[in-house]
Amino acid sequence: MKISYNWLKQFIKIDWDAEKTGELLTDLGLEVEGVDTFESIKGGLKGIVVGHVLECSQHGNADKLKVTKVDLGQGEPVQIVCGAPNVAQGQKVAVATIGTQLYTNDGETFAIKKGKIRGEESFGMICAEDELGLGGSHDGIIVLDANLKPGTPLAEVYEIENDQVFEIGLTPNRADAMSHWGAARDLKAGLQQQGITLELISPSVSSFNVENRLHKIDIEVENYELAPRYCGVSITGVEIKESPEWLKNRLNAIGLTPKNNVVDITNYVMHELGQPLHAFDAATISTGKIKVKTLTEGTLFTTLDEVERKLSAEDLMICDGDTPLCIAGVLGGLNSGVSKNTTQVFLESAYFDPVSIRKTAKRHGLNTDASFRFERGIDPNATEYALKRATLLIQELAGGLITSDIADLYPKKIEDFQVFLSFENTKKLIGEEIPEETIKSILSSLDIKINNVTESGLGLTIPVYRNDVQREADVIEEILRVYGYNNIGFTTKLNASIASVNKIEDYKIQNTIAEQLVGQGFSEIMANSLTTPKYIGFVNELNENENVDILNPLSTDLSVMRQSLLFSGLEAVSYNINRQNADLKLFEFGKTYHKIEGANVENKHLSLFVTGNQDSESWLSPQQKSSFFFIKAIVERVFERLGLRNLQTVPANSSVFSEGISLNQGNKILVELGVVDSKITKSFGITQSVLFADFNWDEIIGNLKSKNTKVTDISKFQSARRDFALLLNESITYKQIHDLALKQEKKLLKEVSLFDVYQGKNLPNGKKSYAVSFKLHDSNKTLTDKQIDKIMNKLQKSFENELGAELR
Repeated sequence: MKISYNWLKQFIKIDWDAEKTGELLTDLGLEVEGVDTFESIKGGLKGIVVGHVLECSQHGNADKLKVTKVDLGQGEPVQIVCGAPNVAQGQKVAVATIGTQLYTNDGETFAIKKGKIRGEESFGMICAEDELGLGGSHDGIIVLDANLKPGTPLAEVYEIENDQVFEIGLTPNRADAMSHWGAARDLKAGLQQQGITLELISPSVSSFNVENRLHKIDIEVENYELAPRYCGVSITGVEIKESPEWLKNRLNAIGLTPKNNVVDITNYVMHELGQPLHAFDAATISTGKIKVKTLTEGTLFTTLDEVERKLSAEDLMICDGDTPLCIAGVLGGLNSGVSKNTTQVFLESAYFDPVSIRKTAKRHGLNTDASFRFERGIDPNATEYALKRATLLIQELAGGLITSDIADLYPKKIEDFQVFLSFENTKKLIGEEIPEETIKSILSSLDIKINNVTESGLGLTIPVYRNDVQREADVIEEILRVYGYNNIGFTTKLNASIASVNKIEDYKIQNTIAEQLVGQGFSEIMANSLTTPKYIGFVNELNENENVDILNPLSTDLSVMRQSLLFSGLEAVSYNINRQNADLKLFEFGKTYHKIEGANVENKHLSLFVTGNQDSESWLSPQQKSSFFFIKAIVERVFERLGLRNLQTVPANSSVFSEGISLNQGNKILVELGVVDSKITKSFGITQSVLFADFNWDEIIGNLKSKNTKVTDISKFQSARRDFALLLNESITYKQIHDLALKQEKKLLKEVSLFDVYQGKNLPNGKKSYAVSFKLHDSNKTLTDKQIDKIMNKLQKSFENELGAELR
């Protein structure tokens, strides 16, 4: 936000330099990020003087040039070659002397130098309006008043505004300071704490007078929740023209481009008082009635920026009957604004619901000065005052008569806030006891009314424009910022406490695993937690009723919180594949969000995504596609690093995978991994196989915290492993193999693992190949080949008889 120092001093007569004032504003919480210099005429006309043309003759070598002798009030006249058609003897002109810096329309500078033009020496430049920034004309040189004395600096002839402009980093809660009046109000409070008492000078509206009531425009508000207060007045006989220099200077100083006198006044009052206004050409209100209402979903409306927009049924509109004129509090319509032909104005001043304005502005991708203020909450009690202020300025600068009473629809007044301030709590939060009289003085300087005083505290009324001060803690913060953070003392003694830290800290474990994965060639991704609800239908285990909906979504594609990290990861995989980066190893630490029995639940996960080749292309080794076995090895190394062993391997019971397993600790699933079902990957435009692992990170951290380290003897008896390569029908699942094997041998069979899956050429149609390992162990003795072969034969027969399997 930009604040003009000259403008600010209209409200509070402070004589400090800008740097010192900026320091106080920063101490008050209005952080000054920089101070810029503004000049109404770039360069301030330095080096430009009044010259008297003593002689003017035709250039001997150029038809369009003339040679002049000009008195600059410095002794001998100087010769200047000039190409202007209107230069003549006896004129008083503006002359840029040698060394003067002039500015182009693009802001570039060039210096006036001694030179020769077609053989004639020239010692300066006789200037036109546009060359000095005094106007846009280049038809000829400026001819000045004949009474001016040669050598007079042109800066004394033209009134130049020199200003300093504060760039304030305004926090969103300080809606009360979004104007010069608001900044002056804070400055007054800060000065008072330094023993400087200055009066705030508010613009007078006492001369407001209705001349006649011939052009009344009725107002109807259909929903007072969206428009709690709406004011309007008619002004007839106005003349639309260029604004005076003082008004253009005020707007230019804060970065606004002047348009015309009426539009400039609405902008001026908005930045002066913080109340947005809108001026309608009353001739466009054909029904003679303004309706503040919402319109049918999809209604088309063209805004001032010449963009045709589809309105939402929730957008509050200012209408002529059912014809939209303006998006309330955001942007006016193309055909209802003030133009050079306007003679009658309907001036609007209103207080709109901040939430409604914010949603509408976001919905249409608009961010205007008006919406910026409305969506943060303006002062509803300043509405009529600002309207009168703007009306009087319009009468002053555009003429016209006030031809209606002010219509003020305000059925339910927005009340001030009531707060009790405890002296004890004030001391606790600030850390120092501030005298009660100082507290009262600060509160009074902030327009906070003290209703009653007790030994324990103060009963207060907070003005409604301070919508960020509604609690006791907020009041204490106000006291502290005005009192001065720098005035709070502190001791030289340093106190510290030693906290008990658990060695199992989530962030430490996360960093350890992240470093390991990066070392194995993985890249970390951070995906959006907002997603589309349509993804829920891709996985049977996800429940639409568990969606955590966004109250004010930017779009339907970002309207719910994600229930799985799978889909955001597949979006990243698809994005990279489409940009010729098909060999990927990605991981993400993130949360999933669920609504369970009315409560919002967050679960942390670690997801891995592998697709394409295992390693980068190299002449040293042939390309090898990433496989189930590869991601299984990565997952096992993660658990080895975490110290979690003896996990049970069971088939994954999830529709995410076409083939998959889960590693469990007891009845808790720690990770599920496998090949993502092709139906899901094709929905993302992915045609290559994608491997996915989903770690239940909360469960893993819980296991680490509860895990007790035990030291046991290494078994004296060796385990035995046997593998089967089974040719199976495509309909057979790994779960069937796993369950059948453990059913046949419950005592000695300790583990069944799937370590390879193959489907492709050299296999009969409808068949697939599973490579399955079986771990056998007897803790009391060494297994013999005979025992092992007996068990494996039994398993083979059961697979052949019950699953139709064949050994390859």
